[in-house]
Amino acid sequence: MSTQNPRFIRLLTKNTLALVLAGGRGSRLYELTDRRAKPAVYFGGKFRIIDFPLSNCVNSGIRKIGVLTQYKAHSLIRHLVHGWSNFRTDLGEFMEVLPASQRTSGNHWYEGTADAIYQNLDIVEALNLKYVLILSGDHVYKMDYGEMLAQHVASNADMTVACVGVSLEDAKGFGVMTIDENKRVIAFDEKPANPQPMPGSSDTALASMGNYIFNTEFLFEQLRQDAANPNSSRDFGKDIIPSIIADHAVYAHLFLDPVTGEQPYWRDVGTIDAFWEANMELVSVEPELNLYDETWPILTYHRQLPSAKFVFQDKEIGREGKALDSIVSAGCIISGASVINSLLFSNVKVHSYSEVRDSVILPEVNIGRHCRISRAVIDRGCQLPDGTVIGEDPVADKARFRVTEKGVILVTPEMLG
Repeated sequence: MSTQNPRFIRLLTKNTLALVLAGGRGSRLYELTDRRAKPAVYFGGKFRIIDFPLSNCVNSGIRKIGVLTQYKAHSLIRHLVHGWSNFRTDLGEFMEVLPASQRTSGNHWYEGTADAIYQNLDIVEALNLKYVLILSGDHVYKMDYGEMLAQHVASNADMTVACVGVSLEDAKGFGVMTIDENKRVIAFDEKPANPQPMPGSSDTALASMGNYIFNTEFLFEQLRQDAANPNSSRDFGKDIIPSIIADHAVYAHLFLDPVTGEQPYWRDVGTIDAFWEANMELVSVEPELNLYDETWPILTYHRQLPSAKFVFQDKEIGREGKALDSIVSAGCIISGASVINSLLFSNVKVHSYSEVRDSVILPEVNIGRHCRISRAVIDRGCQLPDGTVIGEDPVADKARFRVTEKGVILVTPEMLG
């Protein structure tokens, strides 16, 4: 049977365990991750970042999933329990949370990506599946993992690494691969100072997406060897991959659209600027990331809330409830205020004579009267008093809030006092 046959791919996905690494803090998001892990950060009006790899699994036919948590995991676990617990356990499907619980004799928390999997080897072994798909829990993209599994089997690989093309400057923050004409990995450099361009390009490098497929027995063998190495940092990129590329079959899976050959949408929203920009992209007429695609839905948990509401039409006195070029989620009330080129999450209230422009407003935010908000990320639960002005005076903004190099202002409840 052909490795591209849909039935064959379904057999592969049914025999695959997905392990989502969701324990990272995301320190470059600063105060936005003071109360939540990076995979639990909000995105796109109603989602969390973790929803993207999980939705990819479900849409790809992979329904045996473990989510490994560690840093400030309460909101993440609550989201997973509320929104991702409806699998058919009678058919062998599941989504299980695997928190750091000192399961090995070392009595330590997860010390790296490889150690996180190693500490759960007994759970993985008991499932007796042929393939393990390891996923980063903090990137935004849509990807069919079945295609990657098919390539893994067709190339007779021990390990397959998903990769994307990134600029040479951005590549300094990723694992960079060098491949031969058969896509076999012949070199791997973790966060190199001088990344090597990919074949056929002078300004683009081949970066790891942090998504890997292993033959299960091979994974066990490598993790046990790594655990026995006192000099290892217990990381796939720094330790496992460099140690196996010379003697084992490690291949790259290029993340490309099978029809157009173009690279699909993929974002690492790991900084405040990147987070703001990725959300702002969504309010455009035809954003690159299509969240309205019914063939590849992004699933999530959301509360049952009333529809968004816009009230008052007093144009003569400037009291008109409206939103232009914006995304407004359920439960929001725009009361005699203007929302322009912005994204509002659920239960946001914007009161009369206020204007919100070029901003990302997270859930449960209350913006008082006569406020002017521009180029801001307002964290969940912020209560902005009447007359608050953000985004017009850089000196005043820096005195109270976090201002990025690109001039985006992050506001949290603690900053407001």
